[in-house]
Amino acid sequence: MRHSALRVVSWTRHDMTRTQRVASCSRRDGIASERGSITIWIVTSAFVMIVLVGMAVDLGGQVYAQQHARDVARQAARVGGQQLQAAPAIRGEGAIADAARAAQAARTYLAASDVSGSAQVTGGDTIEVTTSSVYSTKFLSIIGINRVTVTGHAQATITRALEGVQR
Repeated sequence: MRHSALRVVSWTRHDMTRTQRVASCSRRDGIASERGSITIWIVTSAFVMIVLVGMAVDLGGQVYAQQHARDVARQAARVGGQQLQAAPAIRGEGAIADAARAAQAARTYLAASDVSGSAQVTGGDTIEVTTSSVYSTKFLSIIGINRVTVTGHAQATITRALEGVQR
């Protein structure tokens, strides 16, 4: 009669030879010495991920603040450029900015937009506006970067056009 090739072996630690017991203990000790190493890796990885997400969020916020500062500068220059000396314009002699009113109109626009900046008229026909704003970081304050200053610059040149052609 043939016996099955598969046998169930049941034995205890007392049945092991000394070599088998040493091998078994060293495997357990090696595993025990690595306990907690995965926790350190996860904590480090989580911190790095938070910093990377924070950089993405705050970089996006900085770009938005930069675009806003530039947009406000453009709009303030446009508003200033609409302040013309009436008499020469009506007589058809040309479009010349009223320097005091143009700069004041641009500064009023900046104040209404809650953006700091300056405005000046140069050459009688160009209004230059420079803006400055501060973006307060959301995540990067974790690593000590609390605020980022952004600036914008724009200029508007007054021109006279007749049927789409500059004169």
